[in-house]
Amino acid sequence: MKKLRANLKTTAEKEKALEDILGGFESVLVAFSGGVDSTYLLYKAVRILGEDRVLAVTIDSPLIPFEEIKAAAELAQRLKVKHLSFKIDLLTSRELSNNPPERCYICKKMIYENLLDLAEKHGCKVVLDGSNFDDDSVYRPGLFALRELQIKSPLLESSLRKEEIRALSKAAGLASWNKPAAACLATRIPYGEEINPDKLDLIARAEYSLRQSGITRELRVRCHGNLARIEVNAEDLEVIIKKREEIYERLNDLGFTYITLDLGGFQSGSMDR
Repeated sequence: MKKLRANLKTTAEKEKALEDILGGFESVLVAFSGGVDSTYLLYKAVRILGEDRVLAVTIDSPLIPFEEIKAAAELAQRLKVKHLSFKIDLLTSRELSNNPPERCYICKKMIYENLLDLAEKHGCKVVLDGSNFDDDSVYRPGLFALRELQIKSPLLESSLRKEEIRALSKAAGLASWNKPAAACLATRIPYGEEINPDKLDLIARAEYSLRQSGITRELRVRCHGNLARIEVNAEDLEVIIKKREEIYERLNDLGFTYITLDLGGFQSGSMDR
């Protein structure tokens, strides 16, 4: 993998490397969230291997907003690929619900152990994950779980970065090319604070409400007890200010006592600082 990273320079070279990697698999199960990365990976897998050798699986869990699960199923249908929604109650694990700093590792290990079993059941020889090259340079403890379980990450292995994947997705006509970056709802809760279904539902409802107010780019509602800390891109700050009374009332009705706007804006992984 490191040799590939050192040698590949252009996006075209990286795309060719991705195609070569995918072409070496007999059949694959793609962990499919419906985001930019996993959608492009699924699209290329179907193009290289054919529909009969690819299975897309979307995890159905309280850690993922229902709208995202539904959208993934609709996208898989448009791509004409075999698709399953696989329910896992991750919060049955006290180790996970206690929300330690290695939460992502615990979560990914549980998910991909289940996907490996599912792949064997459906005759898929390899499980693929949509991690990209940028993910390897930030705090992603889940990557250690993937490596332990020998999950393949072709986008990362071919050195493709997020912006390159967006460009390739746009060129391929994939509607997901400009979809905002997403993350599981647990990333909105400070480490050490218990994760439970009610809290996750509150966060999901708050973010859905903000989407209804016109926020189309990256968005997070970080939950600090009864305080909601809203993170949006600089371009959306005006929307929040303009509709601040409406947003306050909506989030207050949901159960937040204090609603704040983070002047630092959207920062992926801000809870890791």
